[in-house]
Amino acid sequence: MRVAELITQDRDFFPKLLDIFRMCEDLENLDDLHMIFKLVRGIILLNSPSIFDKIFSDEFILDIIGALEYDPEVAKVQKHRIFLKDHVVFKEAIPIKNISVVSRIHQTYRIGYLKDVILPRILDDATLASLNTIIHTNNAAVISLLKDDACFIQDLFSRMRSPNISMESKRELVLFLHEFCTLSKSLPLVQQLRLFRDLSGEGVFEIVSDVLQSQDRKIVSAGTDIVILFLNQDPNLLRSYIVQQEGNSLLGLLVKGMVTDFGEQMHCQFLEILRILMDSFTMSGAHRDVIIEIFYERHLDYLVDVIASSCPSRSATRTSPNSAVVGGNTEGHRIKPEILLNVCELLCFCVVHHPYRIKCNFLMNNAIEKILTMTRRSEKFLVVAAVRFMRTIISRNDEHLIRHVVKFNLLKPIIDAFVENGDRYNMLQSGVLELLEHIRKENLKPLVIYVTESFSDQLMKFEHFGSIQAFKLKYQQYLESADMKLSASVPDMRKKAEGRGLEKEEEDYFNERYSVFCFVIDCLFCLQYSFAECAINDGAIFCS
Repeated sequence: MRVAELITQDRDFFPKLLDIFRMCEDLENLDDLHMIFKLVRGIILLNSPSIFDKIFSDEFILDIIGALEYDPEVAKVQKHRIFLKDHVVFKEAIPIKNISVVSRIHQTYRIGYLKDVILPRILDDATLASLNTIIHTNNAAVISLLKDDACFIQDLFSRMRSPNISMESKRELVLFLHEFCTLSKSLPLVQQLRLFRDLSGEGVFEIVSDVLQSQDRKIVSAGTDIVILFLNQDPNLLRSYIVQQEGNSLLGLLVKGMVTDFGEQMHCQFLEILRILMDSFTMSGAHRDVIIEIFYERHLDYLVDVIASSCPSRSATRTSPNSAVVGGNTEGHRIKPEILLNVCELLCFCVVHHPYRIKCNFLMNNAIEKILTMTRRSEKFLVVAAVRFMRTIISRNDEHLIRHVVKFNLLKPIIDAFVENGDRYNMLQSGVLELLEHIRKENLKPLVIYVTESFSDQLMKFEHFGSIQAFKLKYQQYLESADMKLSASVPDMRKKAEGRGLEKEEEDYFNERYSVFCFVIDCLFCLQYSFAECAINDGAIFCS
C-alpha cells in the first residue's frame, strides 16, 4: 500500500519509466527490457485503483502493453501493439460524437486484451476481479451516456428502418443493437427496465421481426438474443406488442424459427423464447388469455403437423437418423431430430401450464396420436421424448384425457416400442417402466385394466421386472374387488325384483313399448339424411 501511494504521488514516475522503456527498446537491450517487464507486472499486481487510472489512460496504455511484450519466460517477443494498431478495427455502426464514450470503449477493449491475452497466467484473483470491475464500470458508463442521447437512439432506429440500407450496414447495425442491449446488464435494474421500455417504444420489436426473416444466421441469432434479453427483463413488453400486432407475425416467426435449421445453438433459443412468452406463472392481466389463444388457434396445429409429417407411417420403414422429411416429400424441407425433440418439449410444457386449453385441442384434433408417431423414429431419444410426453399427459390425472387414451388405444405405440427394445437397459426401458409404475401408484384403474387386458401377452416376457409384476398384481386386486361387489349385489337385486311384484306380462308390455319408442327416435334422427320407412308388428309408421 505504501509503494502504491508513493508511485501515485510521483507524477513523473510513469513518464520516466516509459522513457527508459523506449530507450531500451531502441537499443534492443533485452536484459533491461526483461527487468522493465517484471517491474510493470509488479506494479499491476499491486492492484491499486489509482495506479490503474494512470496506466490505463490513453497516454500510457500502449507503452505499458509494449513493456509487457518482453516476457523473459517467452522465447519470442510478442507483437501486441502491432496487433492493436493494425489489426483491431473500431467499427462505428452509428457515429459516436461523444469523445468520452469513444475513449472508454477503447480503454475497455485494451484492458480486456491485457487481462485475457497478455497476463492470463500472471494475474491473481484479486487483480482479476479489479480489472473486471473496471470493465463493468466502463460498460455501464458507455451505455448510460448513449441511452441519454435521444438523437443517437432515434438515428439508430431510423437507419435500421431505411429501405435503402445495404445488407452489410444492416448487419452491423443489428450486431451493434445486440451488443448495446447485452451491455445494458451493467446498469442498475431500474435503469435497465427504463432503457428496455424506451427501446420498445422506439419499435425494437419491429426491427426484430424483420431480422428473423433474414437468411443471415448471425443476425438471426442476434435477433433471438435481443428477444431473450427483453423477456428476462420484462416479458410483458413483448406480450403487449404481440397482442397489439395485426396478424401476429412475430409470434408466427418465432414458431417458424423453431422448426427452421438455423444451427444447433439456435434450436434451444426459440424454445426458450416461447416458453418464457407463454409461462402461465409470469402472465398477468389481459395478456394471459390472448397470448395463449393466439398460440393455440394459429400455431399449435402447425407444430403437431410438423411432428406427424416428419415420422414414417406404420407401413413405411424408419427414416435415417440424420433428418426427417416434412409432408413425405423427399425433396422437401428436412427437419432435424433435435428440432422435433424441442417441439415435443414445448408441447410437454404446454400440457403442464395450459392443461384445460390444450386438452380441448387434443380431444378435438386427436393430436396425441400424431405426436406419438415419434415412436416410429429410429432415434431412440425421440422415442423417449414420446414416452415423456405421454407421461406428462397421464400425470395430469384428467378423466377426459384418460378415457381418450383408452378409447383410441394410445398406449399401443409406447408398448410396441418397449417390446421392440427388448431387454436392452436404456432410457426407453426405464421411461416405460416408470410410466407403468406411475399408473399403478396413482391408482388409475381405467389405465391399469386397459394395459393389462390389451397388452398382457406382449408384457408377459417382461414379468421378471418388479414394475410389471406389481402392475399385474394391481389388476388382479381390481378383479377380486369387482367379484366381491358383484356377489354382494346379486341378492339385493333379487330382493328388489321380488318387491316390485310385476307380472311377466306387464314387463313384456313395457319392454315392447320402450323398444318402439327407441326405434321411432332412431328414425327421426335419420330424417336429416333420407326418407325412412319403418314397419312394426301391428302397424306401419311412415316418417318423411
